[in-house]
Amino acid sequence: MLKLIYYVPGTHLESTKSAIFNAGGGGIGNYEHCAWQVLGTGQFKPVKAAHPFMGQLDVLEKVSEWRVEIIVAEDKARDVVRALKQTHPYEEPAFEFIQTVDIND
Repeated sequence: MLKLIYYVPGTHLESTKSAIFNAGGGGIGNYEHCAWQVLGTGQFKPVKAAHPFMGQLDVLEKVSEWRVEIIVAEDKARDVVRALKQTHPYEEPAFEFIQTVDIND
């Protein structure tokens, strides 16, 4: 299993989660639509030929963003990333996968 972590403004929190769930993410055992999220502050500075969703070129921007964590089966990872990118407002959405270990007793 993988854990997807991504950052998104509140305007697109629910739409990105829904797209990821529809692509097969967020399933843990007999549960679906599982996610963990917390609000924080992100920052970025658009440069060169960027087309930012918010902010201006060459100006440091600090924004409220949600950090979202969702479990994803490895065979669903490509579909989940595609769904995230299609629904995320940023030109370059920040996301990562972390490999998880399932330890059965």
